[in-house]
Amino acid sequence: MVMPWPLPDDSWFRPEPDPPGPPGEDVRLAAEVAYRIVGGVGLRARRITVTVQNRVAILGGIAPDVDARQLAGQVAWQVPGVVDVCNAVRVAAKR
Repeated sequence: MVMPWPLPDDSWFRPEPDPPGPPGEDVRLAAEVAYRIVGGVGLRARRITVTVQNRVAILGGIAPDVDARQLAGQVAWQVPGVVDVCNAVRVAAKR
């Protein structure tokens, strides 16, 4: 008798992923994260970009120091609806 062996991608091993949000949800989340980073926290005049894909906030650009980079990531995590944050913000080189 041969027993079927499930593949790792089969849903028996993990719960079903969250369904994608409604159309435009990623755009709304990106705007909310950007607003909170620039306006709410005071990271004005910083070159930080925000994109959102499947409710994952992706931060890019350049921050003046490590503290500003970490603060941007923390702010993104606090936005309701964001399920993960990829903080790819680089720290500006000292001259």
